[in-house]
Amino acid sequence: MLLCLFALPLLALLFRVPPASLLQRLGQPVVLEAVRLSLLTTAAATCLVVVLGLPVAYLVAMRSFPGKRMLEALIDLPMVLPPTVAGVGLLLAFGRAGLAGRVLAAGGISLPFTTAAVVLAQAFVAAPFFITTAAAGFREVEPRYLDAAATLRAGPGFALRHVLLPMSLPSLLAGAAMSWARALGEFGATITFAGNLPGRTQTMPLAVYIALQTDLDASVTLSVLLVLVSFSVLVLLRWAPGRLASFRARAPRPAS
Repeated sequence: MLLCLFALPLLALLFRVPPASLLQRLGQPVVLEAVRLSLLTTAAATCLVVVLGLPVAYLVAMRSFPGKRMLEALIDLPMVLPPTVAGVGLLLAFGRAGLAGRVLAAGGISLPFTTAAVVLAQAFVAAPFFITTAAAGFREVEPRYLDAAATLRAGPGFALRHVLLPMSLPSLLAGAAMSWARALGEFGATITFAGNLPGRTQTMPLAVYIALQTDLDASVTLSVLLVLVSFSVLVLLRWAPGRLASFRARAPRPAS
């Protein structure tokens, strides 16, 4: 019964749009604009998450310090926080009268209701998926390889670049893919913090919501596209790690 609950809504969407007409409907301006903006913002958000999240994942996985459990809970919080609450928090933090917004406003920078706000909202909700997965990958690296690098007088930076990162690559890629998929589906924080401006902040989930009221075919087309992309990412995540692991097994190992 649970499988039916999962499958029936997806089948209803797929049967609503015949494959022959799906590509034709993808040419609608509202669909193209939402797809373009979503691809742009999710790529930027994923890059931001990887750059800023990698040091955090390394810290959580490889270091022990007071308050570590509190930090881990803070990192995971966006995964359970209602998206609209995240949007309100971002608005109060980065709005013109917000904690950081006042400083930005003094420099002539206004984030709310801009494309940059979309990227920030997506990064906020997607970051935990990358940090958690990357930290798990770091923990899985056998300490003897890092010990071997230290024995050869390799510094922490060298060991990170040439041992830890390559051996954690499947987890890093999986975390980045999950973050991208989460950013692609973000709705609540985006509409609260960035608004719903066509061509500027209206991503695919927002376009689905708006089109549902005026253009059902466009709404269903975008929904099907989101389902196909999300399903493809999940399938890739289950296939790629094994391929990367086999490649890593054939790669030269540090002397133990």
